[in-house]
Amino acid sequence: MREVIKLGFILLLITSVAAVVLGVTNDATGPIIEQREQEEKERALKTLIPDASEFIAVDCSLLIDKEDIVEAYEGIKDGVVVGYAVKVNPSGYSGDINIIVGFASEGKTTGIIIGTHTETPGLGSRIKEDAFVQQFTDKKTEDMLVSVKGIVGQDNEIQAISGATVSSDAVIDGVNAAILLLSEILMNHSSGCSCCG
Repeated sequence: MREVIKLGFILLLITSVAAVVLGVTNDATGPIIEQREQEEKERALKTLIPDASEFIAVDCSLLIDKEDIVEAYEGIKDGVVVGYAVKVNPSGYSGDINIIVGFASEGKTTGIIIGTHTETPGLGSRIKEDAFVQQFTDKKTEDMLVSVKGIVGQDNEIQAISGATVSSDAVIDGVNAAILLLSEILMNHSSGCSCCG
């Protein structure tokens, strides 16, 4: 019985020390990770809206109940909106796909940047390949984008990745959610706040 108590005490001591070490490590690295994520987001926004000198988060209250929308930004240069960026999080085959969609101030897409995802390696993960991603540049936003399996014939068509239509369609759904937000809200309101940033 004494051996069991001694063993239990040793295990308790080891797990307590491990928990303290993990806590200290998390406290030390948390701000660094957060800073890197912020820098990465700023780089993505600048890539999608290169003319902007600053980015202002759109008022979060405008984004409530908007499916797949995480946050939105106005790209500003000399006090004038030169573009918009919308972060969306649609559900793919294996989980959420983080995407930032860029728009020029007149409404055309400037492109997309796909961030973290858990899509199947070699299939769904191909959504990050240039051949797929480049299809979302310079798209008009009057019509929603649609997925096609064959050759693209219309401006609003996106060729799905063979064997990964669920992942392809998830990206298209996310971009369509951003287009809807752009037409319904972003192009019809004044500059927002920084509550989402």
